[in-house]
Amino acid sequence: MISMALTAVAYALTAFFAAVCILPLTGSHKWWIRAMDFPRVHYLLVLGPTAAFVAWAAPPGRWALLALLAAAFVYQAWRIWPYTPLHGKEIRFAAENSGSPAPVIEAMASNVLMENEDHEAVLAVLRDRDPDIAFFMETNDRWAEALKPALDRYPHVTWHPKDDYYGLIFATRLKVREMDIRYLTVEETPTLFAELEDAQGTVFRFVGMHPKPPTPGVDTEERDDQLYYSARFARDSTVPVVIMGDFNAVAWSHPAHKFKRIGEYLDPRIGRGPLPSFDATSRLMRFPIDQLYITPDIALLSFSRGPEVGSDHFPMFARFRMDKGEAARLNARPWVPPDDYRATTEARVARYRERLQLTRSDDT
Repeated sequence: MISMALTAVAYALTAFFAAVCILPLTGSHKWWIRAMDFPRVHYLLVLGPTAAFVAWAAPPGRWALLALLAAAFVYQAWRIWPYTPLHGKEIRFAAENSGSPAPVIEAMASNVLMENEDHEAVLAVLRDRDPDIAFFMETNDRWAEALKPALDRYPHVTWHPKDDYYGLIFATRLKVREMDIRYLTVEETPTLFAELEDAQGTVFRFVGMHPKPPTPGVDTEERDDQLYYSARFARDSTVPVVIMGDFNAVAWSHPAHKFKRIGEYLDPRIGRGPLPSFDATSRLMRFPIDQLYITPDIALLSFSRGPEVGSDHFPMFARFRMDKGEAARLNARPWVPPDDYRATTEARVARYRERLQLTRSDDT
């Protein structure tokens, strides 16, 4: 009886690890399949003990099971390998005193957690870092009221509080050419678009995003379409682009990879480490879902995580400057999509644009 139970457990564990490798490759938007993207590091940590258990239990077909577990380990390691120091860096950080005349800009992106009542912790970080750009997510009226005294120091502020976890607040002291909240989804999840100028008059775009996560009953097709459409929408210009926000997708997931490829962006986590940003309340279950993507014409000085502020997300900070020459020396060239990939992407974006326009016209 014990032998049969051990055999059943060995087969079940092996089937589980095979499933979490194979099912995300199907392209399904089911929330429970997309959620399998998140704990790839955790899979690696558990696969070793699982293999040891299977070897000890010695069920029928033990070597086949061990081969499957070994293949699962290699696959999961391959998926997270770019987000380790073993991989080459896409972005080498610029030096503070490199001699570049371009001014340094600091941006802060913070999902404050709507229920979080520790307003002072967020305000303390804001006062301490005093960023040139501040982007807050999950802000309702209560958060807007709490942040207002600190944000009154900024000449340009966009207030868009909501009570559904998708409120946004954006503030900057840079010169603003355009600053707008746009709905790039048929659902009520806004995106911040701003066209700004640094002190030398160099124009760039800042995009703040917070799409919906894969949760029970919420599949990811709409989120993924929003990401792809936003990636293309943001690059619909020749100016540099900085994108920050809570993507609700881990850096190594298929949607995050495709977002990068569509926009031809670079990711500072590549070659450095995952720098997990969520869940700040857990020491074990943490994932890199608060992203920073930049175009290759931006010189990045740092990408870092702030202190705990009572939220389930850490605030994230990026320091950069608009120096194309310096960026060319430090940044890798982004992956350039082949013509067939670009054509497929453009067709999907066009279909989504038509659906979005139709939905908006129906609402009016």
